[in-house]
Amino acid sequence: MHAILDFIVDILSQPAILVALIALIGLLVQKKSATAITTGTIKTMLGFLILSAGAGVVSNSLEPFGKIFQHAFGVQGVVPNNEAIISLALKDYGTTAALIMVFGMLINIVIARISNLKYIFLTGHHTFYMAAFLAILLTVGHIKGYLTVTIGAVLLGLLMSILPTLAQPTMRKITGNDQVALGHFGTISYWAAGEVGKLFKGKSKSTEEIKFPKGLSFLRESTISISITMALLYLIACLFAGVGYVHDHISQGQNFIVFSVIQGVTFAAGVFIILTGVRLILAEIVPAFKGISEKLVPSSKPALDCPIVFPYAQNAVLIGFFVSFITGVIGMFILFFTGGIVILPGVVAHFFLGATSAFFGNARGGIKGAVAGAALNGILITFLPLLFIPFLGDLGLATTTFSDTDFLAVGIIFGNIVKYAGIIGSVIFIVILAAGAIFLKGKADKKYEQQQS
Repeated sequence: MHAILDFIVDILSQPAILVALIALIGLLVQKKSATAITTGTIKTMLGFLILSAGAGVVSNSLEPFGKIFQHAFGVQGVVPNNEAIISLALKDYGTTAALIMVFGMLINIVIARISNLKYIFLTGHHTFYMAAFLAILLTVGHIKGYLTVTIGAVLLGLLMSILPTLAQPTMRKITGNDQVALGHFGTISYWAAGEVGKLFKGKSKSTEEIKFPKGLSFLRESTISISITMALLYLIACLFAGVGYVHDHISQGQNFIVFSVIQGVTFAAGVFIILTGVRLILAEIVPAFKGISEKLVPSSKPALDCPIVFPYAQNAVLIGFFVSFITGVIGMFILFFTGGIVILPGVVAHFFLGATSAFFGNARGGIKGAVAGAALNGILITFLPLLFIPFLGDLGLATTTFSDTDFLAVGIIFGNIVKYAGIIGSVIFIVILAAGAIFLKGKADKKYEQQQS
């Protein structure tokens, strides 16, 4: 039984396989030819593998930057990182997390089938992270056995349905259509960025309308501007950390200037790879998903990982990361001087959440909205961990924590409910959350239909 469960989890936690299966089912339902089915399925998997490879390149290029930064400023503290905290948790919570994930995904499909929350969450690794997160939260809150799996799965299925719904109004503005949704547990940051962006509606041009002087026209190419910016950031960090430290501990003896340039361009290459993967996924998954939405889950939409928005406003990628990271650095120094726990800027989280927040802010309020949205994300992922860490129990002693806002917000709210109101409070919270989401979605749909007519 355990081996079967591990096999299922291995499949469902791999976005490439999961989305390829969805594409396969969609094409089969549409009774496409064997050639079309084979091509569509493989291309969908290929697109996700390319996206994942790009994300890996970006993360690997940022890792040395984080080490150099910490050494440069001599600050020690908690580094928010989903992968790190999950690796610590799986030993004790792995089986429970797996069961929550499997049943949570089934509940997500049922909700899409019977309610107006028509989103199928397809970011498999984030689903697994949230499942593990809920397993920790419920266990620390003294909810044991089958109730942990039951409550965790229901809440997971709801979150997978509700959060894409929250982001969709702005997603329509970003993509120009209603075909895909956002499936990533940083949605509270993105929604908040969109709301802040509304304050600047009509007051600022889009990030893609930034006018460069003729002599700097080459910066219009996003890969060039990203390469130069990241190389400069690396150079500055290396100088503050000390050339000797970089040579001895980071660059393996490579000259720090050469190292900085290589890392900067590598980062840009990762972004380019992500964009290529996204374009390939969109070309295949959207037509294939129509088969599922028409036959199995009517009117449903695929909710995909946050880089899905990157092709739509490439300048926002760099603006979002830079602004969010700087905000995180300022927040770090505030925490350092006030005493207590210091939350260090996790560069991977600041990149993916900061960039996506900038897209949402830009869609609502142009450049000013992008800057404000990314800055708000930087504030949220710097200060929310302080309120959340106590709910991790023994894991709270670790030098890492969850990095994305949905984990943090759910942890703070639901963690308090579990702690003080137990099982009854948890059930009441879930019922209110479900009813409120369905009601608000109905109102939003009516408003959208009126705007379209």
